Amino acid sequence: MGRKLTCVSPIDGSVFAERDTQDKDTTLVRIAAMRAAQKAWADRPLQERVDLVMAGVAVVGAMNDQIVPELAQMMGRPVRYGGEFGGFEERAGHMAHIAQNSLADIQVGEDEKFRRYIKRVPHGVVFVVAPWNYPYMTAINTVAPALIAGNAVMLKHATQTLLVGERMTAAFHSAGVPEEVFQNAFLDHGTTSALISENAFDFINFTGSVGGGATMERAAAGTFTGVSTELGGKDPGYVMEDADLEAAVDTLIDGAMFNSGQCCCGIERIYVHESLYDQFVAKAVEIVKGYKLGNPLDPETTLGPMANVRFAQEVRAQISEAVEVGAVAHIEAFAKDDGGAYLTPQILTNVTHEMRVMRDESFGPVVGIMKVSSDAEAIALMNDSEFGLTASLWTADIDRAAAVGDQIETGTVFMNRADYLDPGLCWTGCKNTGRGGGLSVIGYHNLTRPKSYHLKKVTN
Repeated sequence: MGRKLTCVSPIDGSVFAERDTQDKDTTLVRIAAMRAAQKAWADRPLQERVDLVMAGVAVVGAMNDQIVPELAQMMGRPVRYGGEFGGFEERAGHMAHIAQNSLADIQVGEDEKFRRYIKRVPHGVVFVVAPWNYPYMTAINTVAPALIAGNAVMLKHATQTLLVGERMTAAFHSAGVPEEVFQNAFLDHGTTSALISENAFDFINFTGSVGGGATMERAAAGTFTGVSTELGGKDPGYVMEDADLEAAVDTLIDGAMFNSGQCCCGIERIYVHESLYDQFVAKAVEIVKGYKLGNPLDPETTLGPMANVRFAQEVRAQISEAVEVGAVAHIEAFAKDDGGAYLTPQILTNVTHEMRVMRDESFGPVVGIMKVSSDAEAIALMNDSEFGLTASLWTADIDRAAAVGDQIETGTVFMNRADYLDPGLCWTGCKNTGRGGGLSVIGYHNLTRPKSYHLKKVTN
C-alpha cells in the first residue's frame, strides 16, 4: 500500500477526500493492459470513437449538480459560477467536429506508378497530468482529442482536485468507452517520475508549474518520449489611448480576479496609456471593492478562498514586499480575510519590474497597474518576462493590434478580450510557459505521429 493523497478543503481546512497511491509495478500492469486495448480502440471507425467520447462528455454534464459543489469544496471556486461544463463541452465538441479533416490522410500524389500519402497514427498510451485550477477543462483539452485520435489515456489529477479523474473516467466508461482505454491514476511524484523514466508512456501532456514541467522533462530524458507542457504565466494587458475604457476595465479586472486569480491565462499585470490611466485605476478599484469574499458554497459569494493556504501566503508575500519598496495598495483588508486561504483581492500601483509581483507568477487575486506613454514602451514591458502565454490588447484599431501583437513574445494575442481559450486556435506558449500545443488541428498533430506510405504499383 502506498502513501495517501489528501485533499484539504480550503473552505475550512478539513480533509475532504483521501486516496491511496498506486505503486509502480501495479501501474505498469495497468499500462500494459491499456497498451493491448489501445490497438482495438484505434481500429474502431473514427466516428464511433467520436460518438463515444461525446457521450462521455454528456454524462459529465449530467453530473454537474454534484460536480459544482464538489469543486467548491476541493479548490474554492464559488458555486454561483456553475462549474466548467460550458467550456468542457465546447472544447470537446470542437475537437470532435474537426476530427475527420484533422486526422485525414495527407495525399501527396498518385500516378500510374506510385501512390504516396501520410497518415496520422496514434502514439499509443498518452499520459495526461492535469492541474487543479480548472481540472475538467484542462483535462478535456487532451483527453478528448487523444481518445478520438485512437490513443489510450491515463489521467492523473492534482491532489487538490483528487476526485475529478474518478468522475471523468466513470462518466466515459458508463457511456461505452472501454475501461482499459481511459484510466484514472493516483500517483505520487516519485512514482510518476519513475514510470516516465522507464518509458511507460508514448506521449506526456503536463499542465502545472515550471518546476513540475522541468521534473517531467528530466524524467523523460533519453526516452525520446514527447513531453508537451503548459507551465507558468504572467499575462499582460495593454490599454491603448483609443480603447473602450469601460469594457477594458471590466474584462481585465475580471481576468485578474476570477477564480481568485487562479487562471492559467489570468491577467497579472496591466499597462495603461497615460491618458486613461487615472480613470482606469479608479474604475478598477471600485469593481474590486464590490467583491464579496466568503464561503464558496454561499450563492452570494463572488470570491472564494484560494485553493491552499500556501498559495495565499505567496501572494501576500509578493504584495507586502512590493508595498515595502513603494507600491500603493488600494484595497483595505476585507472582513473575511483570515490570514489563511481567504485573501483580500488587491490592486497595486506605483509598481516596477524590480518587484516580484510584476515578475513572478502570482496566481492569485492581485494585479499591478503601470502607466505607459507609447506602444514601444508597452511592448518592452510586456516582453520583460520569463513567461509567454497570452497578451490582451485594447484598441479600436485591429491593424494596430496585429502589429503590436507581432512584436510580443506570447502564445496567444487577444484584442478586446482576455482569459479565454478558443478551441479553434492552438493553445500554446513560449519561454518558460512551455512547449507544445493543444486543441485545434495542431492538437491532433501533436497527439499523433506521421507515418509515410510510398507504394509502388506493379505494372506489366
